Amino acid sequence: MLRVVLLQLAATVVTGLIAGMLGGVHALISALLGGLCCVVPNGLFALRLFSNARKPGAVNPMTFFIGEFIKIALTIALLGAVVWLYHDLNGLALIAAFIVALKSYIILIFRH
Repeated sequence: MLRVVLLQLAATVVTGLIAGMLGGVHALISALLGGLCCVVPNGLFALRLFSNARKPGAVNPMTFFIGEFIKIALTIALLGAVVWLYHDLNGLALIAAFIVALKSYIILIFRH
């Protein structure tokens, strides 16, 4: 799980740099924020699964579903907060970086 989160973070940084070259500083910041809206909830979800897997008897399918629900709610909340609080938002850069970070795990699938 840590490899996926680190890959998402790397994809976010690369997408941010490309957006910054194409659209300027506001596109760079928007892309970084968009990618982090995906990376942060996934990292917290991975940390929660890792900590629950170490406890004896704590592995439960309900833990996964509750964690997934929290991850989705946190993602929506972070995206809403970015749109509400960052007034110079570049929407295309935000969505592009979010999608790239979200789908970056495909690189690991094709790598093996």
